[in-house]
Amino acid sequence: MDEALNKLADLAGIEARYWDIEGRLHETSPETARRLLGALGLPAETQAEISASLAQLEEEQWRETLPPVIVATEGREIAIPLRLSAAAALTLRWSLDLEGGRQVEGECNLADLAIESTGALDGTSVVLRQLRLPAQPAGYHCLRVKTDAPFVSSLIVAPARCYLPALDHRYWGIAAQLYAVRSENNWGMGDFTDLRALMDWAGERGAATVGVNPLHALFLDTPEDASPYSPSSRRFLNPLYIDATAVPDYTESTEARLFASTPSISDVVNAARARDIVDYTAVARTKLAVLERLYRHFRIAHGGEMDPRGRAYRTFVAEAGIDLHRFVLFQMLAERFGTHDWTAWPQTWRRPNSAESLSIDQAERVGFFKYLQWQCTIQLSAAAKSASGMPIGLYKDLAVGVDAAGADYWADQDLFLRDVGVGAPPDPFNEQGQNWGSVAFNPRRLRAGGYAHFIALMRDNMRGAGALRIDHVMGWQRLFLIPAGAHASMGAYLRFPLNDLVAIAALESQRNKCIVIGEDLGTVPEGFRERMAAANILSCRILYFEREEDRFRGPGEFPMRAVLSATTHDLATLRGYWAAEDIAAKARLGILSGDEERQSNEERVRDKRLLLQALAEEGLLPHGLDPVPGRTPWTLSLATAIHTYLASSRSVLFMLQLDDLTNEECQVNLPGSITGYPNWRRRLSRALEEIVSDPLMVQTLATVTRER
Repeated sequence: MDEALNKLADLAGIEARYWDIEGRLHETSPETARRLLGALGLPAETQAEISASLAQLEEEQWRETLPPVIVATEGREIAIPLRLSAAAALTLRWSLDLEGGRQVEGECNLADLAIESTGALDGTSVVLRQLRLPAQPAGYHCLRVKTDAPFVSSLIVAPARCYLPALDHRYWGIAAQLYAVRSENNWGMGDFTDLRALMDWAGERGAATVGVNPLHALFLDTPEDASPYSPSSRRFLNPLYIDATAVPDYTESTEARLFASTPSISDVVNAARARDIVDYTAVARTKLAVLERLYRHFRIAHGGEMDPRGRAYRTFVAEAGIDLHRFVLFQMLAERFGTHDWTAWPQTWRRPNSAESLSIDQAERVGFFKYLQWQCTIQLSAAAKSASGMPIGLYKDLAVGVDAAGADYWADQDLFLRDVGVGAPPDPFNEQGQNWGSVAFNPRRLRAGGYAHFIALMRDNMRGAGALRIDHVMGWQRLFLIPAGAHASMGAYLRFPLNDLVAIAALESQRNKCIVIGEDLGTVPEGFRERMAAANILSCRILYFEREEDRFRGPGEFPMRAVLSATTHDLATLRGYWAAEDIAAKARLGILSGDEERQSNEERVRDKRLLLQALAEEGLLPHGLDPVPGRTPWTLSLATAIHTYLASSRSVLFMLQLDDLTNEECQVNLPGSITGYPNWRRRLSRALEEIVSDPLMVQTLATVTRER
């Protein structure tokens, strides 16, 4: 890039280069820089536009008398940057409205504040000074500063570290894809009642936590768009997880129960329950039809002002406020216009402020969607509370972004970047790179809004959780952005305010007593894991990747501040790994060429040999097992040996995949595949009732408990 374009890109936060996971250097192309700058609202197609955008950025900092938000650390002096006219009044008065209601105030002489730098704005000299305030309690406060005119800023004071239990104990838990859970009573996909049963059973066996896939709201008009990592909203929940029969209105409504027993519903439910693949269309059609009747009953039976359930519903709606209203309005409009792609809606409805006038029918439909979120919250909270005896409890998952056609983007369009996708450069998950199709925050707009959306995101997802996994946590420092229509290799990294985001996460983590887990797999910036560890954010470590040259790391070599597991939803199950089913699946879909398939299989034979060697060194190789990879069949005793190997590590948390406990061969998601593989659809081969009564399963978990 030429000097001016390079300077503009750097000021805007676009990194000029990155090193991939193999250590290869990639330079950001001028075309990529221009397109990302355009998405940031900084035109850069011509030299004149570049000059104008540079001037805009340079002027913006001097126009900012007081930052829109200041993030400080609890127990430390607070530095407040002030950009004031050199001719400003000599006396400065400040006041703090603390979150708890107390007010602190003071004043100083501007001449006593050292000048750190000088600039010019509209021909007027402007100076940067630092106002130093005494340490303040953690919380969200309001700062007011007055010289010639008053200025207001949000002040966020946060703990230095996230919540973390004492490290003198090692915990374990079970990770599950909730939709994949099979049970005798669910309607074809796992639900909140199944989650509660799974947590009860795991807790009785000694587990500290149960982890689940993101439970974010997806798209009810296209239920087969099933990836939990491409949600419509990360702040609201997927109502297909509701157990309709557990809603009190189901017991009260004879009409709803009779309707649910008709062949048009019961036959479809039974067929969906018997399938090995989740039939999301059938689940949505049957469940929503019954829930509509439950809502109709609720409105009639509990609509009175003095009715306890009616009051509880209205309280929920009032507390959720405008954010809930906009989300459910989006759902109503997607239904009305036959698509959730809001760019295809009539122009007047493409912005949420068009919600001011609704017909009676529309208002009732909006009420129904609010009712669904109320029931989601009730049932998920009940599942979380059932884990009260667990040291950690419910372990939630937060997706890295939202779908470009989703409710979050529609409701707050200026907060997100247009015409770019979030993804990853080539790495072991996908050798071609990835474009996840989600949209990213505009970091400048996020800061300008006082990080309000990010605060709400942390708060909503930590509510009721003992742990929260942050998908692709490196995005707090930088996100790999790909211009629309470009190959993933044409992406570049955009910087984000890491320290501010970590501080907000720490504040919400401490308030909710919620452990923060950062999914830090793939291309990790230098020093990033050390920064996360300093903030008590646990690293994610996967057995398959924990190798050093010609050996697997031993149990004592894994970091303490980490969550350790054999695999993830994006990788082969243990059984699939041993059979190289993941390699075969990629070859069948054309993701791997013939040469790549051969090379991958050769590497897998080597890795299996190294794993057997590691087990043998720890005295864990099952008796009578042939230590030669090609002659070693997959057995449940080998799975137990691997779990024991990992359970004996010093990492604070070890997670077993429920898929491995039920001995599944095919993985949940095959990165790089769009069609041809049942991503996010494969159900467990065994029902929950069978799992919890299996003596071998109990024995495996008892072994893990002893090791932990």
